[in-house]
Amino acid sequence: MAVDNVKLSFNPSFQGTMTTPTGSVVLGDQDNGVQPYHLLFGALGSCFYATFLSISLKKRLTFSRAELEVSGTKRTEVPPTLEHTKIHLVVFNPSDEEQLIKSAELGAKFCSIHETISKVAKMELVVEFKTE
Repeated sequence: MAVDNVKLSFNPSFQGTMTTPTGSVVLGDQDNGVQPYHLLFGALGSCFYATFLSISLKKRLTFSRAELEVSGTKRTEVPPTLEHTKIHLVVFNPSDEEQLIKSAELGAKFCSIHETISKVAKMELVVEFKTE
């Protein structure tokens, strides 16, 4: 099953553009340039959230919005793969905290990017609830 296709174009320095079927992203060492781990963490966060949201909707759970922060550390040994990755999910105005935690755990389990990264890094999921 093909996932998708992106095109990357660089100048002789680390300055480029990634073009996707739905838009473009400025890459590298330039104004507003996104770095490789930013892309990886963004992919992880968006994959996790899409999976979490799908599960939450199937359970008919509600919330007003969500925020995610994805962070990580790399090993010092070569190759310096990820050692630890953390997803911090904040859910606002939740309908059922216990079921949303279960949905987040399933979201991590069934997110293909989470599963891929988990082969090299310890994965951590923190779920927090806020009312506004």
